[in-house]
Amino acid sequence: MQHISGISRHQLQVSSLEDTISQDNPIRFIDAFVNSIDLEKLGFTPRVLKTEGRPSFDTKVFLKIYLYGYLNGIRSSRRLEKECHRNLEMQWLLEAICPNYHSIADFRKDNPKALKQLFKLFVSFLKNANLITGETIAIDGTKSRAHNSKKSNYNQRKIDKHKEYIELKTQEYLNELDKNDVKEDAIKISNIQQKIARLKQNKIKYELLEEELKTSGEPQVSTTDTDARALLVQGQVVEVSY
Repeated sequence: MQHISGISRHQLQVSSLEDTISQDNPIRFIDAFVNSIDLEKLGFTPRVLKTEGRPSFDTKVFLKIYLYGYLNGIRSSRRLEKECHRNLEMQWLLEAICPNYHSIADFRKDNPKALKQLFKLFVSFLKNANLITGETIAIDGTKSRAHNSKKSNYNQRKIDKHKEYIELKTQEYLNELDKNDVKEDAIKISNIQQKIARLKQNKIKYELLEEELKTSGEPQVSTTDTDARALLVQGQVVEVSY
């Protein structure tokens, strides 16, 4: 039985970028939107054409790149550059222009306020065109602090550290127990045995948490708010949040 044959890589084809994108592809809305907006009203500084040297990229090229990344969850300048080279949709949108990641990143640094205005206007445009309903709003990156404390949130590393600590302390108490057996100090022996019993209970607790972690397939487990996770909220600050 023969397999399905593909097109030879060496076969010459006559086609255009327009042929690669369907008429109902969402990137056509990005193209229409960017070509219709007033850049100066949004706060973008017009690029002056130079008579000498290498020509600069049109501002609209970067707007199309960032709106495409915004819709497709691409947040890295290097990844956006890569998409310019390999993505047929991006090639159609930019007419095969491929800025490097330095240029893409610099444009964002130079126009932070104007880009925010652009994204707000773009969402309004999509809503007016009935491409989104606007009934559900999600703010990317927002974290709501949970009732679950950091002490009640565990990952495998944290569980391992607790178990290691318990093993170490248990051995210390056992060593003390041996010493006090020799001295026959009944009161101190009783206290040490209570501590060992408590450590054994804690060990069982962490073993159960470890089993829950493995069963769930999640990297973390929270004992109070089960859906909460330890997240970076600002800089190096970690809070158990949603």
